[in-house]
Amino acid sequence: MPSPTKGPRVGGGPAHERLILSNLATALFENDRITTTEAKAKRLRPFAERLVTFAKRGDLAARRRVLTVVRDKGAVHRLFAEIAPDMAQREGGYTRITKIGPRKGDNAPMAVIELVREPLSPKKATVREAEAATQRAARDAVQQAAVAEAEVPTVAEAPVSDVDTEAPFSDAEADAPAVDVPQGAAPATSDGSAPEGYTVKGNASSKLYHEPDSQWYEQTVAEVWFASAADAEAAGYTKAGAED
Repeated sequence: MPSPTKGPRVGGGPAHERLILSNLATALFENDRITTTEAKAKRLRPFAERLVTFAKRGDLAARRRVLTVVRDKGAVHRLFAEIAPDMAQREGGYTRITKIGPRKGDNAPMAVIELVREPLSPKKATVREAEAATQRAARDAVQQAAVAEAEVPTVAEAPVSDVDTEAPFSDAEADAPAVDVPQGAAPATSDGSAPEGYTVKGNASSKLYHEPDSQWYEQTVAEVWFASAADAEAAGYTKAGAED
């Protein structure tokens, strides 16, 4: 004889058990609550809740399916017309078992099994929706973080051509001392050529200037440039060789 799937079997065999559960379900749907032994209540609970799930569908096929188990048409009509609409907002837990004192005589543990027909409170529904929204938001945040992390390139992935390896200043420019450019003068260019319109070379350390036709003009590295000898003298520079 096969063993039951949940808990001990009630009755002498499988057929007897199906008949007992059918009678208990009929009484439950007619009266909303019944008192029975704890073992029968535990076996009846999944059986009755499955019938309520069929009743919530409300179609003809579900009604015929329930009629194969519960033979009382009045109980089936009440299940589909009155009980199922009350369970529309519930996703499960259609019954409730409450343990009571032992039965007199054989001291068997007793329990009351009843249908939970109270309407689902708006507060519980709101809390359930809020919890679902929080879970969805957390899941979306994790997905967005994963996408953002996948889109950020690492240092190893950066192309070498995009990396600026050129130093901002050359060594000569870094080591060159700062030169004060007097009024009327122009600073020396980076390549050593004269600015446009400036021909007189000036040496800031010696305060000497060199004209294009002077002896040391070509050998002198200009630190500042003047447009004329008059501008150089006005800036306090002396012509090279004049002191000799």
